[in-house]
Amino acid sequence: MDLREMDTTEDAVLGGRLVLRQPRRGHRVGHDAILLAAAVPAHAGDHAVDLGAGVGAAGLALARRVEGLSVTLVEIDPALETLAAANATRNGLAARVRAVCIDATGAAASLTAAGLAADMATHVLMNPPFNVAQHKPSPDPARRLAHVASGETLEQWVAAAARLLGASGTLTLIWRAGGLGNVLAALAVGFGALAVLPVYPKPDAPAIRVLVRAVKGSRAPLTIVPGLTLADAAGTPTPAAEAILRGGEAIVWGEP
Repeated sequence: MDLREMDTTEDAVLGGRLVLRQPRRGHRVGHDAILLAAAVPAHAGDHAVDLGAGVGAAGLALARRVEGLSVTLVEIDPALETLAAANATRNGLAARVRAVCIDATGAAASLTAAGLAADMATHVLMNPPFNVAQHKPSPDPARRLAHVASGETLEQWVAAAARLLGASGTLTLIWRAGGLGNVLAALAVGFGALAVLPVYPKPDAPAIRVLVRAVKGSRAPLTIVPGLTLADAAGTPTPAAEAILRGGEAIVWGEP
């Protein structure tokens, strides 16, 4: 797809550390992608796969934070995949980041042919569509694809992640807080050592998101770790949120 034909904007995230070209209309990059990237416990030499990568925000933010990490961006929409590849180049990350246009929940043979072999990844990160179908869908097709899920969407994405992950690989995802039960159910088979980190908009407000980390094949129990509050009562971003969203720091999962 020709980039010159797309109606796009260029927007800086991570305090200017990353510049992303994205569609002017439809799904736009927000805090979720940056929080997701910050939550992945990746190291140099690892390989991370970003499922439903969109324009590459989460995967590229992760690659920016972790030097020596290789990342595969997997996106079903060819226009977004084109933008993701261009964003990798724009930010000097093309040597470590590649984009693939394919349905991550498709046939194993097709995925393997696209270079997405079983057990290839150390980490999978994903921000699946999490608005159930009975919610009024957006009239914009790209935004609808990014946000609206069928009843089986989460289970299909988790199964895709399980196939891609090697032994003891980690899956990290972000989801609406009210759907945590669905996440735990989807991860009940094949994953353990689940850790849940609530994300709060302000003090004393209910969580709006949960970050969930799981380890393939582990039998360790579930833990709930201290949450992240995005802003104080006056709406000013908290130092912790600023360090992650603008400073590019990693989220600490309650470890000492």
